[in-house]
Amino acid sequence: MPDLQWQSPGAIASSFFQDHNFVTGIRGPVGSGKSVACCVKLMLMAAQQEPNKRGVRKTRFAIVRNTNPQLKTTTIKTWLEWFPEEEYGKFNWSVPYTHFVKVGDIDCEVIFLSLDRPEDVRKLLSLDLTAIWVNEAREVHKEIIDGCTMRVGRYPSMKDGGPSWYGVMLDTNAPDDDHWWPIMAGDVPLPEHLTEEEALMLVKPDNWSFYNQPAGMTELRDDANKLIGYKVNELAENTDNLPGSYYDNMVRGKRKNWIDVYIRNQVGAIFQGKPVYERSFSKDFHVSKNSLVLDPLAPIRIGLDFGRTPAAIILQKVGDRKWAVLRELCARGMGAKRFAGILRQLLTHMAQNVGAKFEDLDIVSWGDPRGDDATQSDDNTPILMISTHAKIPCFPAPSNDPVLRIEAVESVLDRSERGEPAFILDPSCSVLKRGFENGYHYKLVARAGEGARFEPTPEKNRYSHPHDALQYVLLGEGEGTEVLIGKKHRNVTPINARAASKGLKDMAKHRRKRRGA
Repeated sequence: MPDLQWQSPGAIASSFFQDHNFVTGIRGPVGSGKSVACCVKLMLMAAQQEPNKRGVRKTRFAIVRNTNPQLKTTTIKTWLEWFPEEEYGKFNWSVPYTHFVKVGDIDCEVIFLSLDRPEDVRKLLSLDLTAIWVNEAREVHKEIIDGCTMRVGRYPSMKDGGPSWYGVMLDTNAPDDDHWWPIMAGDVPLPEHLTEEEALMLVKPDNWSFYNQPAGMTELRDDANKLIGYKVNELAENTDNLPGSYYDNMVRGKRKNWIDVYIRNQVGAIFQGKPVYERSFSKDFHVSKNSLVLDPLAPIRIGLDFGRTPAAIILQKVGDRKWAVLRELCARGMGAKRFAGILRQLLTHMAQNVGAKFEDLDIVSWGDPRGDDATQSDDNTPILMISTHAKIPCFPAPSNDPVLRIEAVESVLDRSERGEPAFILDPSCSVLKRGFENGYHYKLVARAGEGARFEPTPEKNRYSHPHDALQYVLLGEGEGTEVLIGKKHRNVTPINARAASKGLKDMAKHRRKRRGA
């Protein structure tokens, strides 16, 4: 075989390269050398295959990408840069693209396929393969990965000695946090909305391995935890093979969520919009590394957003100025009465886990002010239903002004106590966390030259509901008070929770009197 001048880009890539588990995956930032490591690993497998009786090392690989254009312009291009035709054998440019590698005693067939839909698995069904490499696996459905595992280990046949090693290799940039990769790798908790069957499909088998390369850059923050820039990570891999200003140039003009995914190797989605808390929220700073536990002696405060996609955010006050978000509850197609019952069950379960009773907890909730509006014929407003069916005092937030609500949250995110965040989020709150990163955003309206124009208020989507709920509770609890006092806004009526706590009958009576009933 021609002299292959390849050096591992770093420690994580080396661990991946040397791992002969059945399924191995490597996730890293752009430029980290993961794709080349996969190319070289495949060729090494071909060279290490035990020769058959005729002294020939026979292997057959498939290399998969989600679309045909990307397969040609990126995957095949990278492969041929390392294994050119003039040294390794003829490349067939008709579909399916195939490289017939014949070097010394190596006889290797490499087939390139585009598989972007679950139904494309049928393309694999007629193939007997030694191994498969799935390039940029975040773009590929889990059903395709499952299909890949059925076709490897089938070439060479056992009568010809069988494969010395077989399996599936994966590489990717950081995917969404609800993608199968981070769930199976244990990087994010299992989503609660999955069925039992779906959850079982996402449990990592013991013969699967996942590797995460270090970020290309790290964040620079000032004493108030404001993001002020980035610097190249000393632990970043493959930097010897990149221009000195590679990451510095790449980060310029990019939004934080783009940088987090492509340069910092953080799971998340790229949205065409401006994250609401782009400069205030940091996953590394604000998300707890461990699960947060309810303190039955500390006040519990709940934020609520109503409608047919209700959401509840459960927080606890830690000391005088710190907040811990313990749980989120998000639903679809559900009314206030049923949601109130589920909220009560969740709180009861949380209390029982720490040896307490729901009735002994100090709970107050704040909801969308529109949730206090009743029809002429019905007093059962969402706020009253939470108070009645969940047995939790519930009050309308002081304002529905989005500017006030957002600034109330930012006032907590920007605050730190002795170097510790004044806002800490339980890692199980995946919808709220992803909303902080980029899901809760101002929608892009138009681009003009180098600039961009966005909607003045956040886009309504699945992430906006829990974020509205968080804003209501923090505003109701007095956060952002300087905003309320220092700015003249209409419809602002700060309320003290304890002073507002009244009997449920009095609340209903007051509503009827107000309407002249």
